[in-house]
Amino acid sequence: MTTVTPNKPPETITANVFDDDDDAAPRGFKEFLRKRQRILLGTLGAVVVLAAWQVCSDLSIVNPAFASSPWEIVKAAKDYFDGGGGWYALEISAIEFGLGFAISLVVGLLVGMAMGWWRWCEFLVDPLVNFGYAAPRIALVPLLVIWFGIGTPSKVAVVFLSSVFPIIINTMSGVKIADASLVQVARSFKASRLQLFRTVVIPGAVPSIVTGIRLGIGQGLIGMVVGELLASTAGLGYTIETAGNNLQSSTMFVAVFLVSGIGVLLTQSIRVVEHRLERWRPKASG
Repeated sequence: MTTVTPNKPPETITANVFDDDDDAAPRGFKEFLRKRQRILLGTLGAVVVLAAWQVCSDLSIVNPAFASSPWEIVKAAKDYFDGGGGWYALEISAIEFGLGFAISLVVGLLVGMAMGWWRWCEFLVDPLVNFGYAAPRIALVPLLVIWFGIGTPSKVAVVFLSSVFPIIINTMSGVKIADASLVQVARSFKASRLQLFRTVVIPGAVPSIVTGIRLGIGQGLIGMVVGELLASTAGLGYTIETAGNNLQSSTMFVAVFLVSGIGVLLTQSIRVVEHRLERWRPKASG
């Protein structure tokens, strides 16, 4: 009679179990780093650049009178806001950018969706959009000042013209590249054009729309600063102009960093919204 001996489990299985236990803490730490690598690496890059800048300024490798230094910028920021001028300039710029970008967002989304959905609308409006996008909008600032005056309306118009075209173009592209398989499935279930547009086309166009909004934010901030540089009596752009003319490089960098910081915060906010809307997008079943 032959005795059948059951196969022994491979020793490597037991070894792997112990290895998992031994590596539990390092793997958890690696997972922590992986999830936050964007923030950690971005912070590290900024710290390295600022530290190098400070060292170069302390060693007079760069002229502190023109390039300033991070520490001098911090002190200038404290003086800028303690006197109240910083808060007022920030408020003026925020109003101008907020109004202009809000109008461009509404107009850009509506026009872009219409151009992407109706072919006749694309044929009608596309030449105008291409013309406006290619035109040197900054050169129109003096004309806008003549039309709207030197106050807030002219800066709102500059922000609008700067940010609306990226939103229109990317929204139109997102609507036009709707997933053909999802469209076919929706039509097979007798979905109306409104249902198709609401449940398939718009969710699928979210990445392109978000890209257009992010580009519009950057272009709108540039338009705001340029408008205030050329024709304004207040705002962050006006601060950049007056500080540069008076060789106050530290104060000028404060305003520049504020504009850049606003752009970073708005872009990150749009990124968070995009992640939340990602679950709304339809998925084609395999």
